[in-house]
Amino acid sequence: MKAIMVVGTTSHAGKSLLTAALCRILCRRSWRVAPFKAQNMALNAYVTANGGEIGYAQAVQAWAAGVLPLVEMNPVLLKPQGDMTSQVIIKGKAVGKVSAVEYYEQYFDLGWQAVKESLQRLSEEFDLLVCEGAGSPAEINLKHRDLANMRVAKYLNAATILVVDIDRGGAFAHVVGTLELLEPEERALIKGIVINKFRGQRSLLDSGITWLEERTGIPVLGVIPWIDNLFPAEDSLSLMERRTSKTHSDINIAVIRLPRISNFTDFDPLEAEANVTVNYVNPQDTLGHPDAVILPGSKTTIADLMLLQKTGMAQAIQNYAAAGGTILGICGGFQMMGKIVADPEGLEGESGRYRGLELLPVKTVITSQKIARQRVVSSNYPQVGLPVSGYEIHQGRTRLIQPEEGETLPYKPLFDDASLGIVDLNQSVWGTYLHGIFDNGPWRRSWLNHLRQQRGLPSLPTGVSNYREQREALLDALADTVETYLNITPLLTF
Repeated sequence: MKAIMVVGTTSHAGKSLLTAALCRILCRRSWRVAPFKAQNMALNAYVTANGGEIGYAQAVQAWAAGVLPLVEMNPVLLKPQGDMTSQVIIKGKAVGKVSAVEYYEQYFDLGWQAVKESLQRLSEEFDLLVCEGAGSPAEINLKHRDLANMRVAKYLNAATILVVDIDRGGAFAHVVGTLELLEPEERALIKGIVINKFRGQRSLLDSGITWLEERTGIPVLGVIPWIDNLFPAEDSLSLMERRTSKTHSDINIAVIRLPRISNFTDFDPLEAEANVTVNYVNPQDTLGHPDAVILPGSKTTIADLMLLQKTGMAQAIQNYAAAGGTILGICGGFQMMGKIVADPEGLEGESGRYRGLELLPVKTVITSQKIARQRVVSSNYPQVGLPVSGYEIHQGRTRLIQPEEGETLPYKPLFDDASLGIVDLNQSVWGTYLHGIFDNGPWRRSWLNHLRQQRGLPSLPTGVSNYREQREALLDALADTVETYLNITPLLTF
C-alpha cells in the first residue's frame, strides 16, 4: 500500500490541515487518495453514511480527497467524558467507557487489529493513503502503546513528513529532539521536514534551514506561511485562541463554551457569514445581550448542565429567554433546555434526575443505546418545506411532556420528523438533535433573517448554496497555498 505519513513535533503543529491539503493536491493530480488516522481523541465527530462515528477532521480530509467519509479512515475514536474516562469507538461503533489504563489493557490489541483491518479495506479501494499521526511520535513513555504514529508508519513503510509549528518558538529544538528520540528504523522513514505557521521575512530563516538540514541529513521540504484554520482543531482548546477579524457585523451570536463542548464544527457556517459574529462565552463569563444564544452539543450533558447552574449562567440564560431572547439548543444543549434530564443507569456519572433549564416542555432519559445516523428532513420553521440534512449523535431519548387536560402547549415540531426537535410559536426557543443544521444555506439564512427582523434589518437572500460549496473553495485555497510552498515530489518516489 502506497502511503504518506504526517507526524508533528507537538500537538497543534498543523497535521490535520496539512493532511487535508495533501489529499486535495493529490486528488487534483488524479490519485485515488484517502485520509487515515488510526486513533483519534476528539469530541468533534461525524456520522458516515452507514451510521458510524469518525473524527470530524477525517471527514473533512475525505471531502478534500473527493471521496465519501468511511469508518475505516478513523478506526479508533476516543471521546473524553471529563471524569478521566473516554468512550471508545471502534470502526464507528461505541464499545465501552474506560480510563486510560483500562483502555490499554482492554482495547489496545483490539484497536490495532481494527487498524490493520481498516488499512486492508482501504488498500482495496484507494491508490494512496495520507495518514495523520497524533500529538508527538516521540513520547517515550507512550511509544510502546502508541497506535497513531510510527507504528502505522512502519507497518506501511510510509514516506513520513515531520511538521513543526514555528509560531510557538523552539522549532529547531523540537525537530532535533523529536528525531533524537525516534528509533533508527523510525527516523529512516522521515523523508522531509515541514516548517509550518511561519510569519515574517523568509530570508531570515535560510541560515536556520541550512543548519537543520546539515545537522539532521533530512531536507526541509517547505516553509508554509500562517494560514487561518479552515476547520477546528480536534479539541476545544482551539476555541480559546479564536479571534474574529470582523470589524462590524449585524448579528452577534453567543455560543456557550461548555467544558465538554462537542461538535462545535456546527458553527463554522455561521462564522463564514460576513454579517455574523460568533463569540464563545465561558460559563463563568457575563452573557451580555447577544442577538441569539446557542447551547451546543456536550459529551456529558448532566455535568455541563450542573456547571451552568453553579456558575449562574443557567439563570442568566433563563433571564435572557424571559426577556424575549432567542435561544437554540443542539443535541446536549437541547437536552439541557428541557425540564428534566434523567440518568437512571448512571451512564454519565451518578444516577439520578436533574433539573434542566425549563425552557422547553421536554424530558430526556440518558440511555445506553446510542443513536448515530444521517438524516434528511423537511423544515416547518422558520420556513416551511426547506430541505435540511444533518446527522444525529446522542445517547438520550427526548420526549414532549404531555400537557394537562385543557392545556395547549405553544410548541410545534421543528421538522417533519418531530423527534428531531421543537420550536415555540414565537420562534424564540429552539431545540434540535440535528448536527450540521447550519450547513444548510437556505435554512441558515431563514433563521438568521428571523434575528435580523427583530433588529429591524433587511433580510438576506435565502437562495444560497449549502456550506459544503464554501468548504470546497476553502479546501482548494488551502491546497493552492500549500502546493506553492511545499515540494512533495520526494514523497512520491514509491
